[in-house]
Amino acid sequence: MSKKVVLAYSGGLDTSVCIPLLKEEYGCDEVITVAVDVGQPKEDVAQAEEKAQKISDKHFTLDVRDEFVKDYIFPLIKANGDYEGYVMGTSIARPLIARKVVEIAKQEGAVALAHGCTGKGNDQLRFEAVFRLTDMEVIAPMRDMNLTREWEIEYAKKHGIPVTVTTAKPWSVDENIWSRSIEGGKLEDPGFIPPEEIYQWTVSPEAAPAGQILVIGFENGVPVSLDGQKMGGVELIERLNELAGSHGIGRTDMIEDRVLGLKARENYEHPAATVLLTAHRDLEKLVLTRAELKFKKGVDEQWSELAYYGLVDEPLYHDLNAFIDKTQERVTGTVTVKLHKGSVIILARTSSYALYSEDLVSFDSATIDQKDAEGFAKYHGFQARMYRKVIDK
Repeated sequence: MSKKVVLAYSGGLDTSVCIPLLKEEYGCDEVITVAVDVGQPKEDVAQAEEKAQKISDKHFTLDVRDEFVKDYIFPLIKANGDYEGYVMGTSIARPLIARKVVEIAKQEGAVALAHGCTGKGNDQLRFEAVFRLTDMEVIAPMRDMNLTREWEIEYAKKHGIPVTVTTAKPWSVDENIWSRSIEGGKLEDPGFIPPEEIYQWTVSPEAAPAGQILVIGFENGVPVSLDGQKMGGVELIERLNELAGSHGIGRTDMIEDRVLGLKARENYEHPAATVLLTAHRDLEKLVLTRAELKFKKGVDEQWSELAYYGLVDEPLYHDLNAFIDKTQERVTGTVTVKLHKGSVIILARTSSYALYSEDLVSFDSATIDQKDAEGFAKYHGFQARMYRKVIDK
C-alpha cells in the first residue's frame, strides 16, 4: 500500500526540504503540498506554487483570504486580540491553514499529515491541535530529526532546491494580511539592534511624512469603512496596511513567552492591526458599561491566550466568542484617528449607542443637582475610615 502524505507548504526552506525528507526518511511514496493564501505577497504565493510543482508530486494553492478575515481576524478584533503585546497574525492563521491541509488530505485519500515546524516553536502545537483531530499519522521532520538551519541550507543545495535564505542573512519571514514576522539569525540575540532592512511594511517613524487623519467605521465590532467609503474586509485591511505603514505605524520588537516556556525575541510588523485594535478599544469604551469593560478585559485575555496556543477547537474558545459577540452588537460607530510618525492618536469617536450625555457630564449644566452627590460622598470610603478608627485606638 502506498503511503500518501499531505504537507502544509509555504515555499520556504523548512517545508521545501521536507519534501525529499518525507520520501527518504519516512517512506512516503507521494508527497502532496498545500499552500494556503492568507494574504502573503502574490509573488510569494506564485513562487511557492512554482517550486512545489517542480519538487512535489502534486500541489494545491488555496486562496482563503476572505475566510481568514471573516472567520479569524474579525473575531480577533472583537476580542481585542493581543498576546503579551503581539497582535497574533501568525498564530491566528495556523488553525485555518491546518484545516485546509486536512480537507485536501481527506479529498486525496492520504494516510499522513506533515508540517515543517521545529520542536522549539509554537506552530508545531497549532498545526497538531488540528491534525490530531483526525486518525492520520502526523509527521514533523524538522522536529524529529533535530535539524539546524545550516544543515537544511546544505541539504537543499545538494537536492537542487532553490533557497533565498543564506547563513549570512538567515531571516525567517512569515506574512499574512494581518502581520509580518521576522526572526532568526542575529535577531535571536535580544541585545542585537535590528537593521532597517528587515522591515518591508513600515517606513522608519523618523522618515514618515506629516500626519494624516482617518475616520474608521465599525458595525457590530467589525471595521467596515475608511473615511466613509465602505470596503470589504480584505480590501480595508490591505489599504490600511499601506496607509499606516507609510506613517511608520505597527512595529513590535519584543521578548515573547512561547507555549513551551522558552522566551524568544520576536520582531513584527502590523500597521492595520495596530490602527484597528486601537480604534476598536476606544469605541468599546464609549458604548459598553464599566462592568462590561472590566469583565470583557479578562475574557479578551483568555481568548487571546487560547488563540495564541492554537486551541480554537477548545469549547471555552467558542463560549468566549458567544459572550464577545453579544457585547459587539452595540460596537457600532466611527473613530477618528491621526496617523503620525509611528503613533496612532485618537481624535474623536461617535456612536448612536454611546453611554454618554454631554448635558449630564458638562460643568456648564445644572441638570444634575450636585448637592445630590453629598450623600454618596458620605459613604464613599466608609470602611477605610472605620479601619483607621480601629487601628488608631
